[in-house]
Amino acid sequence: MVLELSGIRDLANRFDVFILDQFGVLHDGTAPYPGAVEALVQLKQAGKPTLLLSNSGKRSAPNEARLEKLGFIPGSWGHFLSSGEVAWQSLRGSLADGKDVRCLLVARDGDRSAVEGLPLTLVDNGSEADIVLLAASEGDRFDLDHYRRLLQPAAERGAVCLCTNPDKIMLTSVGPRFGAGRIAELYAELGGPVTWIGKPFAEIYAAALKMLGNPDRARVVCVGDSIEHDIAGGQGAGLNTALVMTGILEIATAAERQQLYAEHGATPDFLLRAFTW
Repeated sequence: MVLELSGIRDLANRFDVFILDQFGVLHDGTAPYPGAVEALVQLKQAGKPTLLLSNSGKRSAPNEARLEKLGFIPGSWGHFLSSGEVAWQSLRGSLADGKDVRCLLVARDGDRSAVEGLPLTLVDNGSEADIVLLAASEGDRFDLDHYRRLLQPAAERGAVCLCTNPDKIMLTSVGPRFGAGRIAELYAELGGPVTWIGKPFAEIYAAALKMLGNPDRARVVCVGDSIEHDIAGGQGAGLNTALVMTGILEIATAAERQQLYAEHGATPDFLLRAFTW
């Protein structure tokens, strides 16, 4: 049975370490949710170590800069780790042999931060790509057929796709749209190999726990808005989980949540209306 709590303070009375999602929990991509800025500060003042864990294809530093721009108080969180950061660090190690690797980067708004400092040659055509780095979706601008045309030549050549943002749904200023994870699914449907980096996969949780000093997992709680990514991922890592009813589940009914629990084999330990103290 899922225990519904009144706020983050109730979780702080139960757990010592917090792993928090950002999109859908702290903010909607354009502004903080009411009370979220203050709740993060309260956790800091309560002495609770926090790590923000995000399925963002951008590296950690640009994500933190965006939080500050949105109005979050610098220093009110302890660590930040994005799937883009994990991928960048992994690529830096694997590309150390000096070979020229041609990369088709799929990102938002021309952003190149996911590959800055890496020995990659960017190409615009899937037929020239050795790898596809799928960092973000522009599902608010393009339909899936756009990505099918772009990626089919790479899939036919067997180029490996690194999906550094596994979210299937993303929040945009025009409402929910398909995320990079859905584009990665499309790539697999086209016959191309996909490597997933981010939640709910084990690698990013191992990196997060290492950053936190490998705490007792029984004292850690993951807070997120996605059952598929935050809840299933946290439980797979042996951690406690709390689901917020904002973000992608904002209009979901109790019956729809139950259906998602069954679909993904993951039921949260706790339920929160929002990320408020």
